[in-house]
Amino acid sequence: MKAFHSDAYVLPLPPGHRFPMAKYRLLRERVAAELPGVRLFEPPPASDGELALAHEPSYVEAVSEGLLSAAQQREIGFPWSPAMVERSRRSVGATIAAARTALEEGVALNLAGGTHHAYSDKGSGYCVFNDVAVAARLMQAEWHRRRRALLRVAVIDLDVHQGNGTAAIFRDDPTVFTLSLHGERNFPFRKEASDLDVELPDGCRDERYLEALDAALAELWTRHGERLPGLIFYLAGADPHEGDRLGRLKLSAAGLAERDARVFAAARARGIPVAVSMAGGYGHVIEDTVAVQFRTVATALGHWLDGPRASAG
Repeated sequence: MKAFHSDAYVLPLPPGHRFPMAKYRLLRERVAAELPGVRLFEPPPASDGELALAHEPSYVEAVSEGLLSAAQQREIGFPWSPAMVERSRRSVGATIAAARTALEEGVALNLAGGTHHAYSDKGSGYCVFNDVAVAARLMQAEWHRRRRALLRVAVIDLDVHQGNGTAAIFRDDPTVFTLSLHGERNFPFRKEASDLDVELPDGCRDERYLEALDAALAELWTRHGERLPGLIFYLAGADPHEGDRLGRLKLSAAGLAERDARVFAAARARGIPVAVSMAGGYGHVIEDTVAVQFRTVATALGHWLDGPRASAG
């Protein structure tokens, strides 16, 4: 199974910054050491043309040329630097590569990504460009060019924070179904309307969460009927974990592993390829976040080993 990484591109953050940049490197190192069935690749950066599939060209230019205002940088949560631009492009490139691979091999991963707070014209919440939105639009264009057919996409966003940027980008697009299962009282405090939003109370534990997930997945399939999506983007956030600083939910590591297993089982039952992004994770103990994400990668590997390698039809 292929996984794509971009952790060599590190943001020069000021002392005391609370974004856990090291988690990406720690995850890659653990995957390399403990999962020999995963092949690791560094992807190329996303181009201006690729980014423009989901973002306003003027915003792409402002990011690339260092023209973001102080207010825009505060909303993103990162100070501008050339390294910020390169890392953001590489993270999108990794999701593009994972999506292409998933369509060929059944499942693939970006060991970062899930930057779902980025809108078409602005970044927010540690998200500069929306990797899933860019990759979804690009996969649809490439699919149509090769097959003269429509590729329907589903986004299953299980980060603890609502995927507001993704919901806004695809608000009027019936070819992309956005599902977000998130904390009701968590960031962003003004939510966008996804195709299906499931809001959970603070302190939600495994049983209630998994019941809500099962119901949401059932609704996803019901709404599609016989016209199932040909590709799933799965945002496997580690931040619903009980040890997360920003999550406010109380899922155990076992509960999150079961969450992943149910998503992959549902996709396998319907023969739908899955491109996985790691999304959020801000553990009080960073190794706990890495352990949750590592288990997601291991579950994905098991799904890949059990599933077909053929492209979706």
